[in-house]
Amino acid sequence: MAQLDSLDMAVMVLLLIGTAAYFTKGTYWAVVKDPYALSYTTAHALKGQTTKNISQKLEESGKNCIIFYGSQTGTAEDYASRLAKEGASRFGLKTMVADLEDYEYDNLDTFPEDKVAMFVLATYGEGEPTDNAVEFYEFITSQDVSFSQGGGLEDKPLSNLKFVAFGLGNNTYEHYNVIVRRVNDALVNLGAHRIGDAGEGDDGAGTMEEDFLSWKDPMWSELAKRMGLEEREAVYEPVFTVIERADLSPDTATVYLGEPNKSHLEGLSRNPYNSHNPYIAPITESRELFTVKDRNCLHMEIDISGSNISYHTGDHIAIWPTNSGLEVDRFLNILGLAHKRDTVITVKAADSITKVPFPTPTAYDAVVRYHMEICASVSRQFVASLATYAPDENSKAEMTKLGSDKEYFQEKVSSQYLNIAQLLEIIGNSKPWPTVPFSLLIEGIHKIQPRYYSISSSSKVQKGKISITAVVESRQITGGPHILKGVTTNYLLALKEKQHDDPNPDPHGLAYRINGPRNKYDGIHVPVHVRHSNFRLPSDPSIPIIMVGPGTGVAPFRAFVQERAALATAGETIGKTVLFFGCRKQAEDFIYQKEWAEYKGALGDAFELILAFSRDGPQKVYVQHRMKENAAMINELLEQKAYFYVCGDAANMAREVNSTLVNIIVNQRSLPESKAEEVVKAMRSNNHYQEDVWS
Repeated sequence: MAQLDSLDMAVMVLLLIGTAAYFTKGTYWAVVKDPYALSYTTAHALKGQTTKNISQKLEESGKNCIIFYGSQTGTAEDYASRLAKEGASRFGLKTMVADLEDYEYDNLDTFPEDKVAMFVLATYGEGEPTDNAVEFYEFITSQDVSFSQGGGLEDKPLSNLKFVAFGLGNNTYEHYNVIVRRVNDALVNLGAHRIGDAGEGDDGAGTMEEDFLSWKDPMWSELAKRMGLEEREAVYEPVFTVIERADLSPDTATVYLGEPNKSHLEGLSRNPYNSHNPYIAPITESRELFTVKDRNCLHMEIDISGSNISYHTGDHIAIWPTNSGLEVDRFLNILGLAHKRDTVITVKAADSITKVPFPTPTAYDAVVRYHMEICASVSRQFVASLATYAPDENSKAEMTKLGSDKEYFQEKVSSQYLNIAQLLEIIGNSKPWPTVPFSLLIEGIHKIQPRYYSISSSSKVQKGKISITAVVESRQITGGPHILKGVTTNYLLALKEKQHDDPNPDPHGLAYRINGPRNKYDGIHVPVHVRHSNFRLPSDPSIPIIMVGPGTGVAPFRAFVQERAALATAGETIGKTVLFFGCRKQAEDFIYQKEWAEYKGALGDAFELILAFSRDGPQKVYVQHRMKENAAMINELLEQKAYFYVCGDAANMAREVNSTLVNIIVNQRSLPESKAEEVVKAMRSNNHYQEDVWS
């Protein structure tokens, strides 16, 4: 055999190295990191390895516009993304969207003066910042705030900072948009320069979207003038690249079929369970609370004993919903994706800063079913962006008109509560819209959000189980082509039907895939996490309490009374415990009727249940009417430092209850109305008036 010379040997070695490199690429090197592969704790620990300095991040990434969001339900995050996209496409800004909790704020005094910061901030609960904005809010509004270069309030350390602000609030709450107002004031007091007005969106009036649209256009004009920007024709530039993967199928073990992260994909989910990582909890009990067939109210017991999840009486449980098969099919059909529903896709962000809102590789069906809020109301701005992809000229003209005419959009879309697939069906006469880029759908449709329910059990009585009480939403829209169905409550109804041995649980024809991805929810399970609340009983059980909770607003008060009954049985002294409960008819929707009698047995005269049945008599009677009838008792308890609680509808009931309480104080104490209002405000400020309300 001929001897190999040194050159031959070198060539062979290089060939072997090259071959090994080719076959190990993506396995041992050049591995694309999966942002959903880590537990939430690990992911946040790794955040510390990248810079939290805002100015440094802008320089490293080559960005000149950062849009921060403080979001609880995803809307503020969506608006931040829309601002980033519009700023880039219309004005050529180099934008990035940022979660407030990912950064430190003491270096805002080094913010470059040729860049701009935007703040999109929701007000949550009773004038509180959203969970991810708490640290920023407390820092920026602190009286002794200090920055990296030593400047304090009197030094105007943020004089280089140009900023834009928009708030999301609800005028049915007392502290309407207070977070954006306070942050705006704090920034201005620190020397920052606001561009345009501080916008405010009002979810209570149903005008959030139009408030946002009417605010942003003059804001962009002012920003362009201040920063010397030139507007250009907006061209769609995908934020995401969608790649169809012929080499993968839904049977491939590494393909996500609805799992929220890699630990769930591998069947190894673990603590901490939170808004990024749900616990797949068994439902141990479910039952119907109403006695009529055309309406449903569910009681469910959710077992958390194997999770290390803890809760306190008054907290909320989050249910992670699944879209119904009916709406998933409608969406895939109208967008020409039905034949590709099981096609596997990889989604990549255009830059390293943007995060794909769900784990990939995955399938079209899984994205639509588990990750997109396809049943949500439609934004006028998104409708306008779809006009280009209409299947015919008539549809294009109609979409253009809807996108540009506020009143027309309200009449044809908003008032009918149409979701995007329903709208496209109507506009195109059921013709498919196959040219709409899937990347545009990812960008334009919110990520599906957990729904929060007041826990209706006491943590002292059943710490390993959580009770929930939920009315199933299903109502005909006046003049509308469809019945509006609650995504999550109908999902829970399907689970209840399955638990009661219905072989094909199909509430209202919705057809939920209740076994979950890869049958991981089989055996009646639901993804959940717990969100802690400030809605609390007084620590001293001898302090009297007054509770007002009509309908399912009684949920947390079942927990309160349950806890006080258990304490009474254990020999504790219990203060007067008064519950005002209302419903339509005693024979139909008087929920927990037998339980109230049992609690009365344990609490004796300490417990008083006062009822209002709005449709059992010739005149409608509500909880506020019963409050007026018991004005003397209410005033007497308040003078004993009773806590006053309200749970339920914010838009009408909670306001009426507040007004009624003011009137009671006026009449019982012979005070002018202004003084009575001050009394109620003082109760709120010291947590003696607490609300758990929704719109």
